[in-house]
This record gives sequence, structure tokens and C-alpha cells, in this order.
Amino acid sequence: MRARIVALALGVAGGMWLVDAASAAEPVDGVLADMGRPYFERYCASCHGLSGAGDGPTAGVLRAPPADLRLIAARRGGEFPDGEVAQFIDGRFDVKAHGSREMPVWGERFSQNIPEPEVADAIARGKIVVLIEYLKSIQIRGEAP
Repeated sequence: MRARIVALALGVAGGMWLVDAASAAEPVDGVLADMGRPYFERYCASCHGLSGAGDGPTAGVLRAPPADLRLIAARRGGEFPDGEVAQFIDGRFDVKAHGSREMPVWGERFSQNIPEPEVADAIARGKIVVLIEYLKSIQIRGEAP
């Protein structure tokens, strides 16, 4: 578990998040998920809803409906793609498979007003790591509709 967290927290190399290959099979880290919940509620719930179902109060004004974040793993055969989700949340790296971006570039927002670039980047990645762990904690088991 520690190796996966360190890999996520330390690594953006050439736009790719470094992720331990076994991460999808590991259980959710409850402490990190608890740390991620307030970030989700503050930054994500307005569009994705408190449950992550895509039914937040601002969802109706968006061009495309927000994703149901409870189904990330179900849409991928039960595997939660930590690295892909990290890249998409971060937003500073082009993820062409997702099309145009309506979601904020959280990697920039999470590092604003921090004068040291390396510290700012580490803080942004840390917030993304705990958000990912929270998202893993709200996954619905089974097949995506």
C-alpha cells in the first residue's frame, strides 16, 4: 500500500502518473478515503453530487452531464484505474480519450498561491491521491448500466 501511495504522490513523469500495477486489487485505505471526502464535497459535489452519481446542483447547466463516479471501476471490468483517474482530475496533461474538458484543471487550482513549484506540485498530487482513494471507496460493485 505504501509503495502505491508513494508512487502516486511522487510521480508525474512525461505526463504519466506512476502507479503500482497491483493497486487495483488492493483494498481502499480508509484513512486516505476519509481525508479525501472533504475535498470531494468541496470541489466535486457541486457537479457530481454528494453521492458521486452525477446529480449535483450545477449538473443541469453543463453541456455534458457529469459522470457517475460510483461506476468508474464497473465501466472498466471491476478495475479502478488510479493513474488514468489521477491524470483526468489533475487536468494538466492531455487525456485525449475523454474529449473536451469542462471540468476544472484541479492540478493547477490545488497548487495556486504556493510559491515553491515543487511544494505546490506535491500538495496538488497529495490532494489528488486522497480524492482517488475516496472515489475508490464509493464504487458500486457489479456491471455498469
